[in-house]
Amino acid sequence: VQLQASGGGLVQAGGSLRLSCAVSGNSFKNYALGWFRQAPGQERDAVAFISRSGMSTRYADSVEGRSTVSRDNAKNTAWLEMNNLKPEDSAIYYCAVGFHSSLNYGLLTTARQYRYWGQGTQVTVSS
Repeated sequence: VQLQASGGGLVQAGGSLRLSCAVSGNSFKNYALGWFRQAPGQERDAVAFISRSGMSTRYADSVEGRSTVSRDNAKNTAWLEMNNLKPEDSAIYYCAVGFHSSLNYGLLTTARQYRYWGQGTQVTVSS
C-alpha cells in the first residue's frame, strides 16, 4: 500500500487549502485513515481521523470547526480541507492508513495504530 499526499503550499493566514491523499491498491475501504502534522522541532500531532466508510470523524482541538476530513473509497482518495489557516498550522502534513474491523465507527487515534504512511506535503501559512 502506498500513499501520496499532495495539495500543500504557501498560503496567507485566513486562507484555505485542500490536501489530498491517494492510496494505491484495492483495499482502501478496509482502512481507517488519519491526518497528522509535524512542524520543525516538534512532535508529530494528530489532526483528523475518519472511519472506513467516512461516517465517523474526529478532529484535534486545534483544527476543530475549521477543518473537514472526507474520503471516497471508489476513488481511493481522502481529503483534508482546512479553512481560516493560521501560521501555527504550518507543518508537513501526513496521511496514514491502518486496518480497522469497524466499517462505520472505528477510528484509529494514535500514530502507532497506523501501518502505512505517505511522504507528507508541506503547508506554510504566512502571517
